[in-house]
Amino acid sequence: MAFELVEFCEPAPKPGEPFAGTSQTVIGTYDVEAEAIAVGRDRWTAIRSDTDNVDVMWWIVRRPGETLARWIADKGSPVEQILDLRTNELMPVRQ
Repeated sequence: MAFELVEFCEPAPKPGEPFAGTSQTVIGTYDVEAEAIAVGRDRWTAIRSDTDNVDVMWWIVRRPGETLARWIADKGSPVEQILDLRTNELMPVRQ
């Protein structure tokens, strides 16, 4: 069963320019969910440490075609979340 890592980005608009919208990029597809999360965690960590980057960004891991994320991380938050498949609620990852 495949899992995809997807990156979303909302670039900060330049003064006087309209909002450009949200871009979505599939970073990769992985056979193992843990591998997709590890790659996502690395990207999230690297971009969170880039203080010059003012974009709103987040990453999710899901099965291709699904709308529910199994893992989510937001550039602006130090908290990773996972989907509780019993309740379909996002829960903080316990480290």
